[in-house]
Amino acid sequence: MSSPLPRFCSRGLTLAAMSLYAPLGRGANRKAGDVSDQAKRVLLIVGGGVAAYKSLELVRLLRKAGVGVRPILTKAGAEFVTPLSLSALSEDKVYSELFSLTDEAEMGHIELSRSADLVVVAPATADLIAKCANGLAGDLASTTLLATDKPVLMAPAMNVRMWLQPATQRNLETLRKDGVLFVGPDDGAMACGEFGPGRLAEPPVIFEAIMAALEGPAARPLTGRHALVTAGPTFEPIDPVRGVTNRSSGRQGYAIAGALAKLGARVTLISGPVSLPTPLGVDRVDVETAREMLAACQAALPADVGVFVAAVADWRIDEVFGTKLKKDKSGPPALTFVENPDILATLSATGPQRPKLVVGFAAETDHVEEHARAKLARKGCDWIIANDVTEPGVMGGEENAVLLISRDKTERWTRAAKDSVAHDLAKRIAESLS
Repeated sequence: MSSPLPRFCSRGLTLAAMSLYAPLGRGANRKAGDVSDQAKRVLLIVGGGVAAYKSLELVRLLRKAGVGVRPILTKAGAEFVTPLSLSALSEDKVYSELFSLTDEAEMGHIELSRSADLVVVAPATADLIAKCANGLAGDLASTTLLATDKPVLMAPAMNVRMWLQPATQRNLETLRKDGVLFVGPDDGAMACGEFGPGRLAEPPVIFEAIMAALEGPAARPLTGRHALVTAGPTFEPIDPVRGVTNRSSGRQGYAIAGALAKLGARVTLISGPVSLPTPLGVDRVDVETAREMLAACQAALPADVGVFVAAVADWRIDEVFGTKLKKDKSGPPALTFVENPDILATLSATGPQRPKLVVGFAAETDHVEEHARAKLARKGCDWIIANDVTEPGVMGGEENAVLLISRDKTERWTRAAKDSVAHDLAKRIAESLS
C-alpha cells in the first residue's frame, strides 16, 4: 500500500522527518502543546493497525490549521507509530497509560477526556469500536471514550471481513444512535492483501470532517441538501481517434463542487474528460458525450440545486465512423452534424424532479449580458453565471470574472480566483435554499 509518509512506518522518526515537520506552527519560544485561547482542540486517539501511520499526517494538517492536538496512543497503536513521532508533530505530550501516577497527577483521565472540543479516533479499530459501543473501560482510550462529554468522531480502519461482520455492524449502529460521527472507511487495497471496504479514509478527508464537526451546523448550511454539478468539456467522437471538443478545463465546475461540499451538501459531480483531482467529499461520475452527461444527470436526480457549468457540445456527428478516417486525394470527408440534447433546458423544465434552484453558465465572447439574459429566458433556469471567455486567463485559466444574472437583476463580481468565485456562489446558493 502506498504511503504519503513512508518514513513513519518504521519504529522511529528520522532526524530528517523531524526537521521537515517540526517547524509547522512552532515558534522558537513556544512550549509544547501551546495553542491560542481561541483555538479549537482535538483529543486524538490512535488505535492499532497499519493505517496508524496516517494519523501523523492528520496531526500535521490539524496543527497547520491552528488546531491543538493532544494524542492518546494505544498499546497496539505504539506498534506502528512511536510516542516521539506523535509528540514531535502535535507539540504536546502523548498519553498512553491509564494507571500512570505522573499522568494522573498532572491531568487525570477524567479531565483528559473533557479537555478538547472534539474526540477523534483515527484509526478506529474493530476493538475500539466494540469497546465504545459496549461501554467498556479497560484502558486509557476506552475509559476516555466512556468518560467524555464531548462529540466523538471515528475513522474506522480494519480488514474487510472484520468490517462486514454482523457484530461490527451492530456496534456501528449502536454508536450512530448514540450520536457518534463517522468518516469512511474507503474501499481499496489493504496491507493484508484483500480489497474492499475497511481502508482508513485519507488524512485530508478526515481533516475536513474534523473541521466540519468543530465548526458546527452553522458553518455547513447545506447539510442534508443534494447538489448536482456538471463540469468540463464533452467529447463527441468522429472516429475512434478524433472528436469534437472545447477548451474547458473544468476548474470552475470542480471548484464549485468542492465549495458546495464544504458547506455540507452531498455533491454529485458529472464530469467530462479532464485531468483534475476529485474535490474532497464529492461523488464523481465520469462521462464523455453530451448524451452520457444528460443520462448521468437524470440518474442523479432528485437534487435541491443543479449547477450546470460544463461546456457541452451543441452538436455531434450524425454517424461516427467505425475506423480511422484516412487522408486521401478525395479531400476531407463530409461530416453531417446533428443537435445534441439541451441538458440545461431539459433539467430546467418544470416537473417533480426539477431542482429547487437551477443555475446555468454562459461562456460568451461578445454582448455578454445581453446573450446571457436571453439564455436565461430561453432555458428556463433561475440564474445564469456569465463570463467573457476572451479575457486572458479565463478559459482554462485560474481566474474568472462573472455576472450573476437572475430574472430581475444583474450582479457584476470582481475578477477573482476560481476558488473564490466558487465559494461566493456556494454561499449565495445556501442563502437561496434557506
